[in-house]
Amino acid sequence: MATEADLLIHRLLMIDDNPRIHEDYRKILAGRDHGKVSGAEAALFGEQTTQEGPTFDVDSAMQGRDGVERARRALDEGRPYSVAFVDMRMPPGWDGLETIEQLWKIDSEVQVVVCSAYTDYDWLELLARLGHSDKLIVIKKPFEPIEILQSASALSRKWQNARALKHHIESLERAVTDRTRGLEAANRQLHHLASHDALTGLPNRLLLDDRVAQAIAQANRQGHEFALLVVDLDRFKLINDSLGHRAGDDLLREVAQRLKSAVRAVDTTARLGGDEFVILVDGPVTRVEAVAIGRRATDVMRPAMRLLGIDVHISPSIGIAFYPGDGATVDALLARADAAMYSAKERGRNNVQCYAEGMTTATQDRVRLESELHEALRSGQFELHYQPKVDTTSSRINSAEALIRWRHPQRGLVSPKDFIPVAEECGLLDAIGEWVLFEACRQGKAWQQEGLRPMRVAVNLAPSQFRLANLVEQIRRALEAAQLDPQYLEVELTESAVMSDAQESIVILESISRMGVLVSVDDFGTGYSSMSYLRRFPIDKLKIDRCFVTEMTRRPEDASIVRAIISLAHSLHLKVVAEGVETPEQLALLTELGCDQYQGFYFSPALLPAQFADLVKKSGVQSPTLTEEEAAQTHSKLAGL
Repeated sequence: MATEADLLIHRLLMIDDNPRIHEDYRKILAGRDHGKVSGAEAALFGEQTTQEGPTFDVDSAMQGRDGVERARRALDEGRPYSVAFVDMRMPPGWDGLETIEQLWKIDSEVQVVVCSAYTDYDWLELLARLGHSDKLIVIKKPFEPIEILQSASALSRKWQNARALKHHIESLERAVTDRTRGLEAANRQLHHLASHDALTGLPNRLLLDDRVAQAIAQANRQGHEFALLVVDLDRFKLINDSLGHRAGDDLLREVAQRLKSAVRAVDTTARLGGDEFVILVDGPVTRVEAVAIGRRATDVMRPAMRLLGIDVHISPSIGIAFYPGDGATVDALLARADAAMYSAKERGRNNVQCYAEGMTTATQDRVRLESELHEALRSGQFELHYQPKVDTTSSRINSAEALIRWRHPQRGLVSPKDFIPVAEECGLLDAIGEWVLFEACRQGKAWQQEGLRPMRVAVNLAPSQFRLANLVEQIRRALEAAQLDPQYLEVELTESAVMSDAQESIVILESISRMGVLVSVDDFGTGYSSMSYLRRFPIDKLKIDRCFVTEMTRRPEDASIVRAIISLAHSLHLKVVAEGVETPEQLALLTELGCDQYQGFYFSPALLPAQFADLVKKSGVQSPTLTEEEAAQTHSKLAGL
């Protein structure tokens, strides 16, 4: 069956000065009977299916110049010739070679068949003169019809395929060009997103660092100062919490526009995050000029902002640091400007302060500590130490409590009491808590892979972390990331955190408990637990606060409180853990009172993971199998492990 390409009509151009030759071409190429069989052939071979081939539209030209003109018009009309049959001698006009040369200048894609009775040129001479050997065929006159028909069919098909290939390549090139333009636009957009704040459109920390680095290089070359202003919005959290995050975002966008209007065109206004902005005042600039820009920034904030139908007033506290006097690096300048900003807050807010050595040490230390805490979280300076929880009767190590420490590059090991309050104030506590959760799960699984018997790891949850909407999902992700069985994770919550919203706490704790994770109430006895809620909470352990343990051997009142807590816990089928045990007398009394487990310096301080593993191996006490009777004494069978 004929294909679509076979049925196309191809245009052929015959250039010859002999009219009879044109008649022969037409009989061969444009005739309708060459595909039919004669009566005798039909009688001999039977009826044959007529094979439909390509159809040719034949045009004639008696001279080369006329033929070239016809080719030009055909190309302009969008109906070019696929093949040209050209005679070599056509006096008095162009000969065949010149005709072909002129023809290919007009249409370089046309296929050419040289038909001549003369051998004026051999093949090599033709190639030397014309080139394009892949588009040129020579046929000797007188020719056989089959030669003309085959040449026309093959070259027309070749011409058609070449055009299709060319169009396909052009289409691909257009697609590649369009895709390249799209990728370039996407790259520009990605670059903008990577270097600008998504909410306000201002430069972010990445772009700010780059521009400050350029400002430092220019200041070093020209020997001048430049200024860095840290702008913090006063009481923004109150607005954000009371009107909602959407209103808070609208306020931040408006603040961004107002700050941009307060600075010069050469200056950079950036947003670091939250309600903190930075203005780079490019040099050369004097202190008077920098302070004037800071005051303009406070002035543009004075008009009220309309949020949710309410006129809201916002003010900034601004700190200024100068290069090179206040710092030689981006971080140093930001820290000094930050310290000046906190000084502005201490002096009543809504004012501008330049950094000075006379600022309070407490403010500087606090600002420095906050800055270093951010860096500690980014660069992995935190580590976990593990304190054993020990069975009071068998001295078996039951589990470990993960306690965070900060390995500061200059200060050494920093205690949690020195940095946890600051982390809470600056909003880092939840992020640190998430890191602790993931790291504790990872370490618990690592011990098992090292051959240590499976042991539960306890993690403290801060009150704010406990109220996170994604807490349960966060715990699930930590377990999945470490491939740790949920029964080997325990979460500890303070009594006050659990009781701050008892109904919500029940929902959260039930979700955690259903996962198979143990729940303990830490610092029990120091809060205000309701007994009715306590029995409804899906908890497994109570931890007696160290303040009662410390004095219980000397104060009968504290001993009575400890006895009451243990009795209450056992009546609710809960295990009891005493923390802060430091003497054998304390341990003896706890054992006498029926306390299940203890932890403290008497047995071991918190240890690095490798030291803890060695301690477990050296203790040599194997974990006994929990009986059904023992398991029934706890809220959860897991609590007995």
